Amino acid sequence: MRGCGLPPPPPPIFHSAPPPPGVGIFPCEAADNPPRKPTVEPVCPMKPLYWTRIQIQDNRNNMLWSSLEEPEIINTNEFAELFAKATSPTKRKPLSEAYEKKTKARKVIKLLDGKRSQAVGILISSLHLEMKDIEQAVLTLDNSVVDLDAIEALYENRAQPEELEKIKKHYETSDEEQVKLLDKPEQFLYELSQIPEFSSRVHCFIFQSKFTDAVASIQRKTEIILHVCKYLLEKDSVREVMGLVLALGNYMNGGSRARGQADGFGLEILPKLKDVKSRNAGTEKSIFPLPEPQDVFLSSQVKFDDLSKDLRKLNRDLTVCEKDVLTVCTNSSHEHVHPFKEKMDVFIASAQKELITVEHQVISARKSFSDFVEYFGLKPRSGEQEIVPGHVFTLWFEFCNDFKIRWKRENKVISKQRIKEAQQLVRNMKAEKKIETRRANANGLKERLRMKEASLTTS
Repeated sequence: MRGCGLPPPPPPIFHSAPPPPGVGIFPCEAADNPPRKPTVEPVCPMKPLYWTRIQIQDNRNNMLWSSLEEPEIINTNEFAELFAKATSPTKRKPLSEAYEKKTKARKVIKLLDGKRSQAVGILISSLHLEMKDIEQAVLTLDNSVVDLDAIEALYENRAQPEELEKIKKHYETSDEEQVKLLDKPEQFLYELSQIPEFSSRVHCFIFQSKFTDAVASIQRKTEIILHVCKYLLEKDSVREVMGLVLALGNYMNGGSRARGQADGFGLEILPKLKDVKSRNAGTEKSIFPLPEPQDVFLSSQVKFDDLSKDLRKLNRDLTVCEKDVLTVCTNSSHEHVHPFKEKMDVFIASAQKELITVEHQVISARKSFSDFVEYFGLKPRSGEQEIVPGHVFTLWFEFCNDFKIRWKRENKVISKQRIKEAQQLVRNMKAEKKIETRRANANGLKERLRMKEASLTTS
């Protein structure tokens, strides 16, 4: 055979054989449970594919490997020639040898410390608002004049209990002139505190404004996990890719007692397939449709523990919000209760329903990922208690990304080839239908009849 120096191989021997009797999953090297797959004998020594072999003895319907069929390798000679092991005359060493800051006209009264006074002063300069605008926005939960960022800045810079106690004491114990000498930041914080239940109202306002985005963020993460897991579990194209990798890998590992005759393989090999170079420069494995790399990458960024923490925080914040609403309604005068109460009642009822929905979505995403892990026979890495999306989907992302790059490249090659073939076909058709033409004879019968018909038409 060209490239191997051996005669053509016998007919392909990839077929499904009935599994021998046995119990359990992954009983790796037990002598009484021989491999289900037949031995593969490559026509010449092949480059090894260093995967983690999975062997099973019972046909479990919820695992990929128990029902995955290896396609027949149509041209074993071509495959062997591409991935044959390079021969080296050097003798290998034994394994045992091969082992890491008022003007100063009048003295200003300051009650806040320097940094705090400066921070509030900067806030006052940046707002360009009147206190009545702020009060209206807070009492009616309206951010059309005072935007949410300004409201949040006001909340973060509000007077703390000890600061407010000092400022109120100054207002209560000082004469009018002394009050006028109070610095602007202190006056501002005092006026802000005169808005009925400012802190509780604004806290509810901010939570309401951010709640939707927080829930949407969790939903996006669960949806992408559900989408990718569903794709990898149900798409026939994925089974085809895995089957092909399994078949070619078993061929390359033919004759190896540690890696050959595999029923499946660890997914760690997927991102490494691009490194298995063929003997012909630029030739790589065939490419098949897989999930979009970006979807798989986003899935790898999801952490179920973080989703659970985010949900618990939203539930706690919603409970605090309910208490703040109760505080505002209890401590405010009737004219200042509405429309705050109505708006918050509607929001809280809606938020509770949304949280229940998103909690169910997180549970569904966990279940789908668990099915995915079981389907591919995955096990936690050494030192880890469970398999997480980050590790598994990173492997798939690299694999899908490599495939997409090669898929585009191959499509360009195929398109160019088809254009060439179409152009050649057109040239061939023109050549076959080419008819010799000559100028009409002016005295010929056809020309005289044409001239007579033209004169009759013009007359």
